Amino acid sequence: MKLDFKYIDGGICAAQGYKASGTYCGIKRPANDTPDTKHKNDICLFTSDVPATTAAVYTQNKVKGAPLIVTKEHLEKTGGKAVAVIANSKNANTCNSDGVEKAQKMCDLVASELGIPCEQVIVASTGVIGQVLPIEPIEAAVPVLVKGLCYNKNLEAATAIMTTDTVKKEFAVEFKIGDATCKIGGMAKGSGMIHPNMATTLNFITTDCAISRDMLQAALSEIVQITYNCLSVDGDTSTNDMVVLMANGLALNDEITCEGEEYEIFKSALCEVMANLTKMLAKDGEGATKLIVCTCWGAKDVETATEVAKSVVCSNLLKCAIFGEDANWGRILCAVGYADADFDINKVDVRILSEFGEIEVCKNGAGVDFSEEKAAEILKSDEISIHVYLNEGERCATAWGCDLTYDYVKINGDYRT
Repeated sequence: MKLDFKYIDGGICAAQGYKASGTYCGIKRPANDTPDTKHKNDICLFTSDVPATTAAVYTQNKVKGAPLIVTKEHLEKTGGKAVAVIANSKNANTCNSDGVEKAQKMCDLVASELGIPCEQVIVASTGVIGQVLPIEPIEAAVPVLVKGLCYNKNLEAATAIMTTDTVKKEFAVEFKIGDATCKIGGMAKGSGMIHPNMATTLNFITTDCAISRDMLQAALSEIVQITYNCLSVDGDTSTNDMVVLMANGLALNDEITCEGEEYEIFKSALCEVMANLTKMLAKDGEGATKLIVCTCWGAKDVETATEVAKSVVCSNLLKCAIFGEDANWGRILCAVGYADADFDINKVDVRILSEFGEIEVCKNGAGVDFSEEKAAEILKSDEISIHVYLNEGERCATAWGCDLTYDYVKINGDYRT
């Protein structure tokens, strides 16, 4: 269902009843640290005024960060209810013998300050894998975070979860469920170690819509497949990937408990937020200079369209060609050809587009004459669209990626040190 939404500010604080805060605690001190250094936030907290129905999806990597283990356990104990989320950057708390203990300690600290059961706190971490997480800076930071909680401090939280991200990532919409005005807002982090398989590391979404746990989880699990799972930066699936979706019901709409028009409206609004966050994540890929958006049209089913679009944005050879502004369309068709889907390659057409124009480069599975000069002009843009037409049906899907640059290697060559 495609609806018109009102885009609003506020990120995770856009919906009613959510407070946030963020601060710098010193989990990782910069090498050139001086008393005058202005540090970026590295830990945040956000809360709901009332216990919120909570759904989550997690990385499919066999190696899972300790925070994911603790979060999943807490949500199982509470039947999917949460009040607070604490998250840190710069240290993933993964592959550490004391990782679960430290993640649980973070929850205990927040619960003690807020006066709530520790199971109503969930935890997330992102950053370097395999380094012991120092708990002392977090112990000092939690009282500061709780004291600083405010309904308009979404920016402090959004910047606290950034690692190699160059910009904060927030998006929110307002929509109607019956006579009630509802809002959904979110924040995300992710720049590298991103690949379809529940990718993009940390993503937090809040809503004041009243919806049952089963329907909330169903909506999140469905929409993640056509948004975050259609995103690739570098082919690596993180150990700490997690999306958390909280619904506190303060919009006072009649609770959504089954499929129907109101559920479809909610899903559409959720998709609007998650798709826009996905695009932001792709555009801010490590070292990236260009966003790549591939849409596959004319497929027999959504699954086929999704596989083809993902195959294109995941091609490292194509990523390099886009960086070099080379209309090497053969790399597009090659990626289409090895997609795990059934279609007739001899029916495939391909077009490349940007705000500077568009060209057809392939028709019925074969190249066509085009102007290299026009192609070069199109590829100067920082947002490149690739349209693949299978010409076998009416379904479509979109995937998001970015170019592969020299800076990607530089960033990851000394990421830990």
